[in-house]
Amino acid sequence: MQRLLARIACWIPVPRYVRMNKDDGADVDDVLDSMLGDSLLWCRDLEKHACGEFSFAVVQANEVLEDQSQVETGRDATFIGVYDGHGGPEASRFICDHLFLHLTKHVREHGTISEDILRSAFSATEEGFLALVRQTFGIKPLMAATGSCCLVGIVWRGTLYVANLGDSRAVIGSSCNSNKIVAEQLTQDHNASIEEIREEVRSLHPDDEHIVFMKNGVWRIKGIIQVSRSIGDAYLKRSEFSMDPSFPRFHLPEPIRRPVLTAEPSVYSRALRSQDKFAIFASDGLWEHLTNQQAVEIVHNNPRAGIARRLLKVALNEAARKKEMSYADIQKLEKGTRRNYHDDITVVVIYLDHELLEDKLQAPELSIRGFMDTVGPSNFSILHGIANNA
Repeated sequence: MQRLLARIACWIPVPRYVRMNKDDGADVDDVLDSMLGDSLLWCRDLEKHACGEFSFAVVQANEVLEDQSQVETGRDATFIGVYDGHGGPEASRFICDHLFLHLTKHVREHGTISEDILRSAFSATEEGFLALVRQTFGIKPLMAATGSCCLVGIVWRGTLYVANLGDSRAVIGSSCNSNKIVAEQLTQDHNASIEEIREEVRSLHPDDEHIVFMKNGVWRIKGIIQVSRSIGDAYLKRSEFSMDPSFPRFHLPEPIRRPVLTAEPSVYSRALRSQDKFAIFASDGLWEHLTNQQAVEIVHNNPRAGIARRLLKVALNEAARKKEMSYADIQKLEKGTRRNYHDDITVVVIYLDHELLEDKLQAPELSIRGFMDTVGPSNFSILHGIANNA
């Protein structure tokens, strides 16, 4: 066993696995599992941000990864983005490349962060992608049938801002008496499986009796898509794309008269309280297998290092159990085939260390893209001057 560990140590990139002492909560078995287990699982086990630490993990199931994600750390703020694509990766990749840039542009212009600034960044991203679809439609018409859910979180000056389209989800874990942890869902799932969402969609389309109906046992908008809000999905928002024969899989019986889906996010903000210990941002692939309470209890009861990967592993074990398989069996499957057992899943766990909200932690200013494992400087340092002048 010692020889095996010695050999593996030569393969492991030093920066990612330097936290292997007992005090940091790392586990040799976890390292072995990461290196020798799931080749489609990527993680950053523990990194610093402006008011604590975060853990980041992604697992691929589709032939081409449709989840895109990023964490941007600045001296005074932290940005989390989880973008769950559907129909292809084009929309989620576009969001990852543009939404944060739109946000920083609006922050620079207005000198602050607010719910309205978040809405403006979402709107600019939507308009940019629809413009790209229109420009490239002649050579790449299938882009009109791609879209993405979009979940964003920002921690700045003791406030948490969250904006959401679709059914990715943000959940906060708060302590209560007896050292228990309680889950609070911060976002609304914009999914037609929820009666409230179906009623919302029907109220917006009173003249369309087929705006939402059940198909193959699943509630869907126009019998096609489950989410009621997204970025992209141009064929459900612009009449010029709605009847194009290039994507017969998404057939509409008649041209749309108004957008079927909306890109208006649900936005929420709260002043962080001392009992707020961490927040989990994840695509719906995690919540398909774990309840909110199960997820926060896993985070609360386990070491920080590798906690996002641990959440993924619990979800994947549950996905395997539902198919009367083991996770080891699923690990042997190729991407694409693996989508029959679970979705692409992205998880970011942000710890909220309140003493650091007062003491300025010297966290690195980094931009980290999930799964791609690209790391570079972040533009979020723009908020440092704003924080000082506010």
